[in-house]
Amino acid sequence: MKTKNLFLLLLAILLAFALYMVYDLNSKVTQLENDLSAIPVKSDNIGQGSYIVEEGKKEAKDSYNAGANNEQLTIDLFERTAPSVIYINTTALQRDFWTRNVTEIPGGTGSGFIWDREGHIVTNYHVIKGASKAQVILADNTSYSASLVGVAPEKDLAVLKIDAPKELLIPISPGKSYNLKVGQAVYAIGNPFGLDQTLTTGVISALGREIESQAQIPIRDVIQTDAAINPGNSGGPLLDSSGNLIGVNTAIYSPSGAYAGIGFSIPVDVVNWVIPDLVKYGEVKRPRIGIEMVSTQYVQRLGLKGAMVLNVVPGSPAEQAGMLPTKQDQRGDLIVGLNGEKINENLDLVLGLEKYKAGDQITLQIVRGGKEKEVTLVLDVQK
Repeated sequence: MKTKNLFLLLLAILLAFALYMVYDLNSKVTQLENDLSAIPVKSDNIGQGSYIVEEGKKEAKDSYNAGANNEQLTIDLFERTAPSVIYINTTALQRDFWTRNVTEIPGGTGSGFIWDREGHIVTNYHVIKGASKAQVILADNTSYSASLVGVAPEKDLAVLKIDAPKELLIPISPGKSYNLKVGQAVYAIGNPFGLDQTLTTGVISALGREIESQAQIPIRDVIQTDAAINPGNSGGPLLDSSGNLIGVNTAIYSPSGAYAGIGFSIPVDVVNWVIPDLVKYGEVKRPRIGIEMVSTQYVQRLGLKGAMVLNVVPGSPAEQAGMLPTKQDQRGDLIVGLNGEKINENLDLVLGLEKYKAGDQITLQIVRGGKEKEVTLVLDVQK
């Protein structure tokens, strides 16, 4: 009797264990099904491998869409700004050596852009240098004779004017260049090799470069870019991703004369103060101190650094401030600083004054009789 009871007890235990195992297995299967159903894939492709494939397709689609969006932004930028960019064709006069007859010969070509609805066109000085005539071709291929308004050879900038219907004159939108960053996307529109309305893209490669102007005076804070700039691009705009003007394409560095990955643009912060003067006066009206300076070479031979006063212009800010000229028995004031910025030579003073305008008060750091002192004066306009 005891043996039979023991057998029944063992049988009950085994049956309970079997029921528990079946229940546990069903629970795990249910959990697995729930996990699989949470994976966002097609119902006929359940599995981790299919999930990875679908995710790869999604990433590729997103990448394609981003590329398409960027492409459309570039297309929109070109279509919006290209009507502001013009093509310049110049001719020059040449006298025949034997007959002494004067004939017109092809000059050069270049680019430019519309500055305002009065028909003012901005380009490089070297594009129109030596030209007797200039023809401006707008984006719609209409052509107009241009007159010269003003030039600034020391900045390689010039302004022309055409008489065209105002609806065709679409000014470019000026931006700022003081806050540009290396790596920022840029766009150049111009007419390289006479091929009009050409767009090239790139980035700002460097800032603060210095190139020599047509007047052999350095242009500072120039923008360097790898956007393709070739002969014929000179005078065309360099744009940011919003289509705003940030520079005027002016030169390339190339052993062969063609694009080699290094182009230079005059920063728009310079353009913004030079062009209004050229439009109004035909030249740049620089703020002045009212001094003539001793040559830099002579000052350097004395073992000094700075801009030495040779003469003081009567009635000028320098005379009113009591600055001393150079005489036979005295050295003139040696200007060594402008509002705290070092002046090592005459050119530093000339370029330093470009940051100011007539009516601004400045402080000069000078050396007089071996002692440093400060002189404060108010700038007026160069006569």
